[in-house]
Amino acid sequence: MEGHPLCRLSESSSTILVVDDELPTVKLCKAFLEEAGHTVLEAEGSSEALKLCAQYQGPIDLLLTDLVLPPPGFQLAATTNQFPHVNGYELALRATMIRNGLHVILMSGNPDKELTSHGIKRGTLPFLAKPFERDRLIALVQTVLAQPAPTLGVEDRPRAANDTDWFG
Repeated sequence: MEGHPLCRLSESSSTILVVDDELPTVKLCKAFLEEAGHTVLEAEGSSEALKLCAQYQGPIDLLLTDLVLPPPGFQLAATTNQFPHVNGYELALRATMIRNGLHVILMSGNPDKELTSHGIKRGTLPFLAKPFERDRLIALVQTVLAQPAPTLGVEDRPRAANDTDWFG
């Protein structure tokens, strides 16, 4: 299996931020992606992920996030919170505003229901249904990273969470 293309390390390792409220999913993605030669940053929620996007010194090439990210426990609401707890789609919107050229893959265990509830049409953005197999994850990551990085200018960025044209 040593010669298998999915087992070879990438010539240029990408950094991937994995976000999920289920720690076993984060750990599984990390193991698969590191084995494929990627550097993996972990976040258990959107607040932690947004902090990483803003404060991590190196490049972040791809955001792999669960669509449903419930906030952990009790929190005070504040309009000045720079790193709020938001769902995966809103996280993707905010992260691409912080990191220009960031690729995004959303994932969910109930894709049809979750995509519909967020006003996202199936097929308009990279999506991974859970549970998934290692090869499916690696192939999707490689496909998304092989595409040109999104070149969204400030004027092109979505203004509302239900605006999905920019993923097309």
